[in-house]
Amino acid sequence: MRVRRRHIIYVQGYDPRGLAQYYRMFRTELRKSDRLSGLSSRISRPRSSTDDTMASWTIATDGGDWQTDTTYDFLRWEDLIQRDMAAPIRQTVLRASAIYWRLVVDGTIARFWRAHWRFATFISYPHFVLLNEILWSLIAAFVVWFALTAAGAANGAAIAAGIPVFAAALWALLKYTEKRTYLLYLMSDTIFTWQFAHRERPDWDARIARFAAHLVETAKTSDADEIIVVGHSSGSFLGVEIMAQALELDPALGRHGPRLALLTIGGNLPIVGFLPVSGKFRERLGRLATEPALDWIDGQSRKDVMNFYPFDPVTGHGLAIAGKRHNPTIMPVRFREIIDPARYNRFRWQFFRVHFQFVMANERPNAYDFFMIVRGPVRLLDRARDPAGALAAVHDSAPSAAKRDGNLGHRERTEREQPPIPQG
Repeated sequence: MRVRRRHIIYVQGYDPRGLAQYYRMFRTELRKSDRLSGLSSRISRPRSSTDDTMASWTIATDGGDWQTDTTYDFLRWEDLIQRDMAAPIRQTVLRASAIYWRLVVDGTIARFWRAHWRFATFISYPHFVLLNEILWSLIAAFVVWFALTAAGAANGAAIAAGIPVFAAALWALLKYTEKRTYLLYLMSDTIFTWQFAHRERPDWDARIARFAAHLVETAKTSDADEIIVVGHSSGSFLGVEIMAQALELDPALGRHGPRLALLTIGGNLPIVGFLPVSGKFRERLGRLATEPALDWIDGQSRKDVMNFYPFDPVTGHGLAIAGKRHNPTIMPVRFREIIDPARYNRFRWQFFRVHFQFVMANERPNAYDFFMIVRGPVRLLDRARDPAGALAAVHDSAPSAAKRDGNLGHRERTEREQPPIPQG
């Protein structure tokens, strides 16, 4: 089955920069994808909804013997995230540290470690950085204490002078090294995830309900052949929530109108699902696992430290499924086969960049190609089940220049923009 019309509903992760930056990246990467595949695409300007909670644009692609029209909805959270990140530094550090050490004590970090040690290391990273910055701040305070006592000051007075030096040094390190460490951003992400799992974020719950209703209405009114909800990074568990709530609003969703699909990529479902309080979330995972009208594809990569690999969202959460299991289909993503070999050894150590590759243009033709999922002629489920056939469906119809050069567009890689800050 060839797709002529597709509707994408994109659920971003915990990214405060939002629509403007994402649209610029999307447009730039689309052009690079065109050069790689030899296709021709036209993209419209984004149009915002009346309540500014989402924006939409269209992509028209000419593949020679096929054409597709895609509507792309970008769900917006940046106002909520920016509000989180405006919290005082001390409050962010204390709250995130308390959450992390609670996860250590209750065994959740150990579960992360067993599921994927790289993710457990990543989620611990900001706390190792914090300990390092505390150590340097203590050294600064010790230097002041030593200098004052050497000059004859009383020990108590020297200690009293060292305390504000410690506090000021730590505050300065946290604030002015943030662009390199992302410590405060990652800690804000930790706080949000914890609050979300404990249902302490009515602002996010209201936005999710809004988006679930939008999905139901889209399925009723769209002439698309396929609707795909795409959840990247933290958008994976948000996408699960949106899809599950939409099915609660309309249990016949996917049985009428366009084929319904959920694509989770670079996902971290266990950061919510492993918490003891997340029983409702695990129930929703089980609901999606048994829904025959839904195609759920979970894309995972071993090189991405911010996702869980290999991980089965059903058995990994210990779910007892009543009835036949239909979802998800696991789709391994091998970045070594996507990135130009000359750049791969450097690329693999740029962890945030690796994480964003899920939603950026390929440098080499591959069955996993985000932009071909968005605007190609092959259904998502068919792409996951028959990767070689999906690649051939596009590559064989592309202009001969693209076929001759499997790395078409590599010469353009020097103009690649840096991706937005990492999504949690």
